[in-house]
Amino acid sequence: MKHTHEFRDPIHVFITLDSDERRVVDSRPFQRLRHIHQLATSFLIFPGATHKRFEHSLGVMHLAGLVYDIVTAPANVHPIVKDYMPGDHQREYWRRVVRLAALCHDVGHLPFSHAAEHDLLPSGWNHEHLTYDLVLSKEMNDILMDSVPPIRSDQVAKIAIGPKKPSEFGADVSFTVWETLLSEIIVGDAFGVDRIDYLLRDAYHAGVVYGRFDHHRLLQTLRILPRTDRESTEPWLGVEAGGLEAAEAMSLARYFMYKQVYFHHVRRACDIHLKDSLKDWLDGSYFPTAIEQHLAMTDNEVTAAMLLSARKVGAPGHVHAKRIVDRQHFKRIYERTPADQKINRRSVDLIHRALVDKFGADHIRRDTYPPKAAALDFPVLQSNQKVESSINLSETLQKIPSATFDLVLCDRTILDEAGRFLDANHEKIIELKGDAQ
Repeated sequence: MKHTHEFRDPIHVFITLDSDERRVVDSRPFQRLRHIHQLATSFLIFPGATHKRFEHSLGVMHLAGLVYDIVTAPANVHPIVKDYMPGDHQREYWRRVVRLAALCHDVGHLPFSHAAEHDLLPSGWNHEHLTYDLVLSKEMNDILMDSVPPIRSDQVAKIAIGPKKPSEFGADVSFTVWETLLSEIIVGDAFGVDRIDYLLRDAYHAGVVYGRFDHHRLLQTLRILPRTDRESTEPWLGVEAGGLEAAEAMSLARYFMYKQVYFHHVRRACDIHLKDSLKDWLDGSYFPTAIEQHLAMTDNEVTAAMLLSARKVGAPGHVHAKRIVDRQHFKRIYERTPADQKINRRSVDLIHRALVDKFGADHIRRDTYPPKAAALDFPVLQSNQKVESSINLSETLQKIPSATFDLVLCDRTILDEAGRFLDANHEKIIELKGDAQ
């Protein structure tokens, strides 16, 4: 039998995996990803964005293997971090672990991915929790243990989700320094291959150029480096100085993709309608968290239910489903602007409140995404072999703004009236005494 298998891929050309990895791909949890849209409802705005979590996960596995080979190559290992790394006899085992963890990192995603996760899962649950449980399930554990050599499912599960997530759902999971580094390869904020693949892949399928950057240069210059810039030998995933511009380009690509694609106002409106429709349609208003029920729920079931609800007055979620199916989604009536923020930092609050008071909460919705942390801080190996913080070396990284938005959406049936009201009262609303800060 053939031991090496290939997938053709528009981003990485060929993705190669062995027969043990192929068995994971053929499993029910992974095959389910063929029916989960990568970008939720974005295909309603960008017609080509119909790609799925399936091919993205293959791409993440491919990149994780490349990065692992680069950062563990003897010529690339910094002398100070050698003690944190496993011996040569374990190198191939951990390569398999990181590839499998990358392959499985998204198996817990709900239908339409992130669109409604925060509101439609019970307290204490997120897609990482579901991923963790699925990798530890009997089906996946049997596949991993039958590999040559046998692979521990608990190692794959925790590296797939990273050290920050288990505490969020109460799992008592400890990470070694080495396991933390492997997880950073997949889900790290600076150079996680999950991010690298989704930027490239989403830009390609959405038909935009914002997500492209020199990822080949970035990958080749990645290194595991000590944080001697912080007077520590703790190893971090960093970059050689020659790759700093590629790292800057990736950060800029992420910013523009969020502004132009992920935060598109029509996508946000459709996600809200989808969430509201599902809230009415789902049993108990939540997605199931039991493994068998989770595996049975994909975008297909949700789409079919939404089409039925849209066509039947009185069906659960009818009003919200009809807004999506008939292209009657809420429209943007106001978005935070720097000019209004200078007048009153609570301008969006005040305008939202005024519109709700005038037209009712059923006709007005607010959607906001607060700014995240400041510029990425990672170690950079300079030509003199000294390690310096990226923040101290890159003015570009210091100046890239955090991707954020704060907008008010309006039922299109009252949009003209609401627009006239806002035009006539805009200045008076945001200059309310006692509300300026």
